[in-house]
Amino acid sequence: MSTPRNLLVLSGGHPYEAEPFAALLASLAGWTVTHLMHPDAEAAVAEGATADADAILFYDMPGYHFDGGKAATRPPSFTYRRAITDYFARGGGAVAMHHAIAGWAEWPEWAAMIGGRFLYDPGEANGEAHLDSGYRHEVRYDAVVVDPDHPVTAGLPARFQFCDELYLAPVWGAATPLLRADHAFVRDNFYSASQAVAGRMFSNEGWDHRPESDLIAWEKPVGAGTLVYLQPGDGPPAYADSNFRKLLANALAHVAAA
Repeated sequence: MSTPRNLLVLSGGHPYEAEPFAALLASLAGWTVTHLMHPDAEAAVAEGATADADAILFYDMPGYHFDGGKAATRPPSFTYRRAITDYFARGGGAVAMHHAIAGWAEWPEWAAMIGGRFLYDPGEANGEAHLDSGYRHEVRYDAVVVDPDHPVTAGLPARFQFCDELYLAPVWGAATPLLRADHAFVRDNFYSASQAVAGRMFSNEGWDHRPESDLIAWEKPVGAGTLVYLQPGDGPPAYADSNFRKLLANALAHVAAA
């Protein structure tokens, strides 16, 4: 029997249902899981929690405080930034899932690592000005495999039905496309994140967001390592979906072996 690999899971900063997420983690065969939650996770990483990790799963959205209809932000500590940068520099691999693309709004290098950014307020991404990003819960769509021969998509149907939250947000960088959503990523199909924070849920009034990429999963190099971003993974229906579980398991195995 092979020795289990070590998976470091970071969560917190965004609500999720703990028990179904724990069941998702328990379904990952061949891994010993260490699950850290913010704010403690930031200090633990800064103090060396990544040292023994064969892979990291980022399911966190740190650096925010939502109050009074506004999103206040802060950068991570210098020691946290250095620990994550060093992890990738020595060839470490990671999967960033769903709302992790919104994390650390005041650390632009994090968005560069992922290759995209979800903005809660109008701001800058990849050197360009952008409106706040869009969201839409419980969208029923077909996920379409871009490269069936890639290790992350191996064994998945060429097209499979999914129900999950989608984002309208900028994507860029040296990415290998893995999955696309058969859905129109245009303003009329999404709601404004900034308006939601302000208490106007499910509104896109006066919000003229440009169309964005339909790419919902990709791989890219980070330092000497590899990162896979998976936009799926909002909640229990996704956690329990057999195709999503296979996608996540494949992605973790891939980044650990890369």
